Amino acid sequence: MTRTLRRTRHDLPAYIGLAFGGIWLAMSPLLISGFHRDSNDLGMGTLQLVCVYAAMLAPALAAVIVMRRRTPNLRKALGLELPHRVMDCVLAIVVPLGLTVASLVVAWLAGTYKFELSNLSGIIGWIAPLALQYVLSLPFFFGEELGWQGYLLPRLLQYGRLVGYLGTAVIFALWHLPTLLMGGQYPGHSLAASVGALVVSCLLVVPIFSWLRKRSNSVLPAVLAHAVVSSLAMRTVFFLSAPGQDMDPMQVGLQAWPGWVVMAVFVAWLVKTRRI
Repeated sequence: MTRTLRRTRHDLPAYIGLAFGGIWLAMSPLLISGFHRDSNDLGMGTLQLVCVYAAMLAPALAAVIVMRRRTPNLRKALGLELPHRVMDCVLAIVVPLGLTVASLVVAWLAGTYKFELSNLSGIIGWIAPLALQYVLSLPFFFGEELGWQGYLLPRLLQYGRLVGYLGTAVIFALWHLPTLLMGGQYPGHSLAASVGALVVSCLLVVPIFSWLRKRSNSVLPAVLAHAVVSSLAMRTVFFLSAPGQDMDPMQVGLQAWPGWVVMAVFVAWLVKTRRI
């Protein structure tokens, strides 16, 4: 066994413990207060925002703590460099948005979503404030992807690709357990169903983020893509929807079964063309 692999075996439990401990600590004010998300409303109060943004920094802080004494070039080791090409950043935004729209088409064909294309007339006024919010949120998505794509996935891949992708996806999903307990990504559904759905979503989205990370040699595209999936994609679902429809988070969006279908097709293409 190589020295790197031995070091990974010792550092991984510490990293996972710190990352999981960080989100539980950050979410503790909401958990103690009995907060629970009961609807798909995207708005959040001040305390919710503070807790969520603090939690998102935990994976990166855990990686820095674990690696700081043993890694002379921490920035390079975590992929905190500029991508090789601008196109890598463009793809990081376009691909998740394209998959989101494709998932809405699948949901529309299945009868679980209705488009309201007249909304497109106000797209400029919708994009401007959303783009600003997107940019301001990026440092916090760095907090997650420096941990998942910068630290965790490359080290799990040392044990094989199957272990790398499955392990990262499952850990990534279970890390969200405090938010899932409060309604989180799937309000109105049981904890078991929510955990299962998020595991499937992460199993499909992690290879996409990894493809962006690998082709660019930087975590920045993964950060951009994660921000799109967690912010722009969800708001796109609401922007394109007909008013008054009840959008079940298990039925509409990238984290729902239509999203799983389109992401599975895309990941299959990435595998077939040897991009991952």
